[in-house]
Amino acid sequence: MARSSYPPEQRHGFAIEALLQPDIRFFLARDTRSIIGCCGVAFDDGYAELKRMFVRDAARETGVADALLAHIEAVTRARDIACLRLETGARQIAALRFYERAGFVRRNAFGTYVTLTPEAIATSIFMEKRLG
Repeated sequence: MARSSYPPEQRHGFAIEALLQPDIRFFLARDTRSIIGCCGVAFDDGYAELKRMFVRDAARETGVADALLAHIEAVTRARDIACLRLETGARQIAALRFYERAGFVRRNAFGTYVTLTPEAIATSIFMEKRLG
């Protein structure tokens, strides 16, 4: 599990309460029996941040991640936002490959990450995708 791969100060996910804020959208992907994936997006001034994306092992390489990301992109475009950013961990090799294939490019820290200590973002990879 990715969470245990990083010390607490390097985990930048949302607490459950944050998902209930008006500038957050959270989506679930289901098959006929259960939840197989999820993703969240936070809307900021001039960009959106992909905050969480997860697909269960059994559903990987089935198009679920592509569908979730496409939905996030559509929701972001519908708000007239043309920039989608994210932070992920350097050890998330599959995620990094997925995001690169999806058109994300690496960039410098952004938003509140800029105010964090270097230790807090030592394993962070920041990426961005311009939505056409």
